[in-house]
Amino acid sequence: MIVLWGVEDDAPLAVVRSALRRIGAHFFFLDQSRSRETEIDLAVGDGVTGEIRLGGARCDLASVAAIYLRCHNARAVTPGANRDEALARHADRLDQIMSAFLDVTAARVVNPAEAMATNGSKPYQSAIIAAHGFAVPNTLITTDPDEVAAFAARHGEIIYKSISGVRSIVNRFQPEHAGRLKDLVWCPTQFQQYLPGRDYRVHVVGDAVFATEIVCDADDYRYAARRGEDVIIQATLIPFFVADRCRALAAALGFALAGIDLRLTPQGEWYCFEVNPSPAFTYYADAGGQPIGEAVAELLAAG
Repeated sequence: MIVLWGVEDDAPLAVVRSALRRIGAHFFFLDQSRSRETEIDLAVGDGVTGEIRLGGARCDLASVAAIYLRCHNARAVTPGANRDEALARHADRLDQIMSAFLDVTAARVVNPAEAMATNGSKPYQSAIIAAHGFAVPNTLITTDPDEVAAFAARHGEIIYKSISGVRSIVNRFQPEHAGRLKDLVWCPTQFQQYLPGRDYRVHVVGDAVFATEIVCDADDYRYAARRGEDVIIQATLIPFFVADRCRALAAALGFALAGIDLRLTPQGEWYCFEVNPSPAFTYYADAGGQPIGEAVAELLAAG
């Protein structure tokens, strides 16, 4: 049995559900928005036993061979939980039991929480990236405006972004931003040398590698539409050595599924910016015509 944990309208989860149906794999969808209808029992002894009950459907936890997580906070996505404290506590309890199950199950988990934790610190993850053969941008993390000025003088053009795992918009530092540097004392910020080049998103699914090339002039192509700029995303091939580095990096981080952000400079050097442990791959798969969801489904079905 395969368990999918998330919400109905999550695009990657929906694509994987459809792919699992096509290959005839048995799965149980634990929809967090239906907490009101859900009960979970878990017991741990000589083995893991228990059951998920959602409406009229049941899932024997002992039979679970693989789990795909696209989970949210059940309290936040359960209708009415913000007005019903008993329902909110029930939703919290479901999340806690499922998290405990993930800690003790022998099933394949895509991806386990302890592996995802590396994404909570971009500097820590960058050290792992560098250890696996990719170049990483020269980086400054600081609360000191003078250090930023010196860093900018050394590198010419620089960008800034969050150091946390929360998505932030990448912006190039401009002279008019200097007046905001005094706010650094309240929020350590990450600055990096600006690297010209072409962006690539590489998805690793088990041993499979799917590469897309992004053609865009924006500093952060994910938000180019807000500025009226065009983005072209197309499937492409990357050198074998780069694909092998991506596989090795994902494996070292404990990710069976990963979205890896790369940039190829005009000098032919491959830089890696970060590795996403829960990528919204449909954005790239749809534009590039790549069967990433099918690969995830096959990975789960293999257990």
